[in-house]
Amino acid sequence: MRIPLPPVPLPDPVAALAREFADGLREPVEPRDAATVVLLRPGADGEPVTYLLRRHVTMDFAGGMAVFPGGGVDRRDFDAEVGWAGPSPAAWAERLGCSEELARALVCAAVRETFEESGVLLAGPSPDAVVADTTGEEWEADRVALEGRALSLTALLVRRGLVLRTDLLGVWDAWLTPEFEPRRYRTWFFVARLPEGQVTRDVSSESTSVVWMPAAEAASAAEAGSLALMPPTYLTCLEIGAFGSVDAVLTEAGVRRAAMFCPSIEPLGEGWTLSMPDRMRALVAERRSSIVEPPA
Repeated sequence: MRIPLPPVPLPDPVAALAREFADGLREPVEPRDAATVVLLRPGADGEPVTYLLRRHVTMDFAGGMAVFPGGGVDRRDFDAEVGWAGPSPAAWAERLGCSEELARALVCAAVRETFEESGVLLAGPSPDAVVADTTGEEWEADRVALEGRALSLTALLVRRGLVLRTDLLGVWDAWLTPEFEPRRYRTWFFVARLPEGQVTRDVSSESTSVVWMPAAEAASAAEAGSLALMPPTYLTCLEIGAFGSVDAVLTEAGVRRAAMFCPSIEPLGEGWTLSMPDRMRALVAERRSSIVEPPA
């Protein structure tokens, strides 16, 4: 059964709650900083294919949803001694729209979470090389220790003589959970190509299954109701799916600057809906015009 495309009316209780926050009658929860990575590889026709994890339905946040690898920034992600190659933390700060200290932590969190949740490590023995294989037992032991916080990213890189390949990441977007949500995240979205030789593995303790799926197909599956995506994930898949290749996505990511967007309520007919970034409105309108939705 096809689900409605954005903008989607908010249920009356949710709209009423959102209006209380908008009117200053309630205080929003302080958001936690987070990073997520849209991991990409080319499909059969060169189209961008992305890696998605389906989270356990019992998870407090986004339970049952398909998500990109990612998670909250850990205090050890702020370690200034981490081995580093590529754009400087100051350069990342300018593109991410945050402090240099937080920019370093976000990049580290993006690399760490990608390794923890997919087994892919964006690091190498030199600034122009990347780890070719992370599937052995010793690598898995390191991944488990990193996920359990028994090992820090800095210690892992030092032990293996590696540096972060921050140049393998690109900037895509930044989303802040709406004010009325009880659990909120300030999430920066990165993109990265799957390094040659590396493979993803179903290893995350937070997911029930993983899948590689063309970004455009993921958006279509969400519209059809066969894949549960949160609005930022759906819109990201829709936008990336409009690019013809991974190279085109990464070229776009090379010039983007992140502007944090927090959905707010806006009128929709006699009710309310959540807003979306202005650049997405034309894309969504085009999508709506190309799909004939059944009557409600």
